[in-house]
Amino acid sequence: MLEAIGLGRQDEEVYAALVRRTQATVAEIVADCHLPAPVARRVVHGLVTLGLATRSSGRPVRYVAVSPDSGLEAILRERERELDDVRGHIRALMDVYRAGTRFAHPGELIEVISGRDEVNHRWVRMQQDTRVQMRGFDRPPYAAPQQHTESNTVELDLLRTGVRYRVIYDTSVLELPGWLDDVTAGVQHGEQARIAAVPMKLGISDDRLAIIPLLRPGDDVVSASYLIHPSPLLDALVALFEALWERSVPVGVAAPEGELTQDEERLLTLLASGATDKAAGRALGWSERTVQRHVTKLMRRLGAQTRFQVAMEATRRGWI
Repeated sequence: MLEAIGLGRQDEEVYAALVRRTQATVAEIVADCHLPAPVARRVVHGLVTLGLATRSSGRPVRYVAVSPDSGLEAILRERERELDDVRGHIRALMDVYRAGTRFAHPGELIEVISGRDEVNHRWVRMQQDTRVQMRGFDRPPYAAPQQHTESNTVELDLLRTGVRYRVIYDTSVLELPGWLDDVTAGVQHGEQARIAAVPMKLGISDDRLAIIPLLRPGDDVVSASYLIHPSPLLDALVALFEALWERSVPVGVAAPEGELTQDEERLLTLLASGATDKAAGRALGWSERTVQRHVTKLMRRLGAQTRFQVAMEATRRGWI
């Protein structure tokens, strides 16, 4: 059972004997495990080195088992760190490999992933392997069954570790109930979100890997994707993202405290994004008449005559 963390069969037998007794002499271990004394002595010394046992100073020398929840967990964490180092080395080797085969084997620069579960799995893994930043275009449909009614838990975990997320949402998401609450939660945790008309769904992990869902007209779920490895195509996708980022509208309002109510901040975010009354109503859970009433109040507050002037005045004040 413990071979997975580097312990051999004899190591495991001797440690189990120590755990049962709590402490034991070499002679007692020999009797319990039916091992020659030199072998038992060598194994128990190895357990001390691994931090699974300690050695008493009395005579005869007794070996005391370290509790499994601390001793074995420490070894497990060390093995996990070693595996992370191996994964990083594999990625570095793959970068070198792809650089050498970029022109000799161009077909290896693009992978096709099929199946909804596999697409979800690779998307999660790509995020988890990100070290600096994730960039992406977001638009329906979604591979995940909950769509945009729940936050991306992988993203929230990575944001806490310092990974940046910059996402441009397509204007069509304004029609999705719950979208604004979901994105606002992400922004509160550190996501940088903007709105624009995006040409496709896209995710870019560092400058190392990109994923493009493959969608046909009428598809309502993502069941296939392209994985793009380092290449001129990946460079072009990065450049496309950065160009559109500069022209997109930030999600969220930075009005001074007390200047706007929470509802007005949410409404202003939607208006700046180009949402219609109908789309704003869906996002906020309001009727179109309620949206119009709040828009009128917001125009009066900002001294604007049109919706366009509302956005211009909010921009002038540095709110968006």
